[in-house]
Amino acid sequence: MKPLVLLDTPALYYRAFYSVPDSIVNADGDPVNAVRGVLDTVAQMVRRFDTDRVIATMDADWRPAFRTAIMPEYKAARVKDEEAGTEIPPELAVQLPLMNRVLAAAGIPIAEVAGTEADDVIATMAAQSMTPVVIVSPDRDLLALLNSSTDVSVLRPRKGGEWEAVTQADLPTAYGVPDGTRYRELAALRGDPSDGLPGAPGIGEKTAATLLSNFGSLESVIKAAKAGVKTGGLSPKRAATIIEVEDTLYKTLEVMRCLTDVGHGLDLDSVPNGFDRAGVENAAAGQNIRRSVDNLTAALEAVAGTDSSAPAGATVQGRNSGQTRPDRTAEATPRTGGAGSWVQSRLVGFDLETTGVEPATARIVTAAFVDSATQVRTWLADPGIEIPESARAVHGITSEFAQANGAAAAQVVSELCAEFAALREEGAVVVGHNVVYDLSVMAAEVARHRPDIDFPSIIPTIVDTFVVDKNIDPYRRGKRTLIETAKTYQVELLDAHDAAADALAALDISRALAEKSTEISAMSNDEIMAAQADWKRSQAAGLQAWLRKKGNAEAVVDGSWPMS
Repeated sequence: MKPLVLLDTPALYYRAFYSVPDSIVNADGDPVNAVRGVLDTVAQMVRRFDTDRVIATMDADWRPAFRTAIMPEYKAARVKDEEAGTEIPPELAVQLPLMNRVLAAAGIPIAEVAGTEADDVIATMAAQSMTPVVIVSPDRDLLALLNSSTDVSVLRPRKGGEWEAVTQADLPTAYGVPDGTRYRELAALRGDPSDGLPGAPGIGEKTAATLLSNFGSLESVIKAAKAGVKTGGLSPKRAATIIEVEDTLYKTLEVMRCLTDVGHGLDLDSVPNGFDRAGVENAAAGQNIRRSVDNLTAALEAVAGTDSSAPAGATVQGRNSGQTRPDRTAEATPRTGGAGSWVQSRLVGFDLETTGVEPATARIVTAAFVDSATQVRTWLADPGIEIPESARAVHGITSEFAQANGAAAAQVVSELCAEFAALREEGAVVVGHNVVYDLSVMAAEVARHRPDIDFPSIIPTIVDTFVVDKNIDPYRRGKRTLIETAKTYQVELLDAHDAAADALAALDISRALAEKSTEISAMSNDEIMAAQADWKRSQAAGLQAWLRKKGNAEAVVDGSWPMS
């Protein structure tokens, strides 16, 4: 049977909350950064261990009464609201119900037991499991569960998106102790101020390991200190300190001990639960977590050997490359324009999310082709460079996530070129907003990874909603970003800066523009291409003249189209 993955979910959602940009919000303006971070981590674990046997453990009580009875100061410093007794910031608390709904619908059981912490549920399941157990947590305290009687490892996050697997065999080298029991004693000596555990003042991790190595156990260290032993790292000062805090050390040891007999109510052999496609989609609707949901869905379905997300005949290709998912729109807006007009062609939205704003140096992170009549295809790429914080703050994708889950950049570029070529052959129209940027990035990426491809020769008919809108309504005040343009034409855009959502919005805007201008909607594919090139040159010249009039005498605005 595949390994059982136990998520220390509270530790994971706190980590995501403080590391993923809180600028990522849903339709109500509530942040969803923690939800995205947790879902992405779960997907990564599913792929890493090739298992859908995942359980999300929770804190039913993050300061259990049985622990605060031993040490009232346990986690007391974390209390944010004395009356409610909570440590959870409201911006995080509002995300947890959504996270739970998605996880539950995805078939991942949520385990919490009244009066206990997630650590207690994890310890119980680790002791009961008949298969290998992987505990996913940044919390070092769970290393105390590593021993010779169970097949347990702890996976801890490291910089650069890496995860470090720690087993009992790693403890001597990493911490100087032989097993989890001694590690808990080391932690008691070292202390943990964040949990209100004082430890022995002046004794750090290395000294604690030396003492335990020389005397065998915390009890033996205390006995040696009382006997006046002055060897093995026990200086008179240290001995005096240990004697002084003896009672606190034993209390700390007891507080850190995880329960192994809590009634979690799950049959571990029956995990996972059933995957509820409709439930996942309903939970994700309007929440701006589409990319993370798709990522988790693809990972779970790949492990299960199914792909309920793909329409008949569609395939999921690569590592999160070329994913398909059902169309998210209502029935397409009726087409305008007469026979032979571009509006009568198959319209396909296109968008990229990248590492920067300069087309020559930006790398592809995500890409999407959206055909509202059939399917959505998305790609996630490992761009091969670090994703700057400024870019991550826009689309929410970290370097670590892209490296762990993305397909090679060359593979993504090749597949995108194949899609462009097929659409050109079909006579389709590709729609995007300010698509000159996206196509310029594509051209640079093709030159970088596939110089054998003549990219301009495979570009189909293009409709740039930015250029067309500016021609139709040149004097409208305000910004013409995709978000603002969507508002102008009453087009829904909930997941802004998600490639698929942006592509879909551009598609809907193009139809609205066609309805607004019968002259434009009547143009053929060749005519709309030629017209946009003229409009772009004129718009660029106008902007350049305005900038020079405002004092920037050397301003130059590129009027190239459809690529710079």
